[in-house]
Amino acid sequence: MIWAIIAALCVATVALKASGPLALGTREPTEGALRVISLVAPAVLAGLVVYESLIGHGGGVALDERLVGLAAAGAAIALRAPMAVVIILAAAVTAGTRVLL
Repeated sequence: MIWAIIAALCVATVALKASGPLALGTREPTEGALRVISLVAPAVLAGLVVYESLIGHGGGVALDERLVGLAAAGAAIALRAPMAVVIILAAAVTAGTRVLL
């Protein structure tokens, strides 16, 4: 069953990606449309990160070590740390918090 869902999602992804060029044809999107399109992926990714960081095992909101790691990653990004440092710091802070709690 899970492979059927994955296959359906793959087909839907290809269809969605193909629909843009097919709908536009030879017309170029406006500058405003390109700016909005460029913001969609980061917004969806941010939503997924927040959701996965706050969802509890039985549903609802869980404030646990994942949120501490997310906060550490946010602080590292605010300080303009390289992405490798952000990821390692977030993982280390999350693991350290799990050990302490």
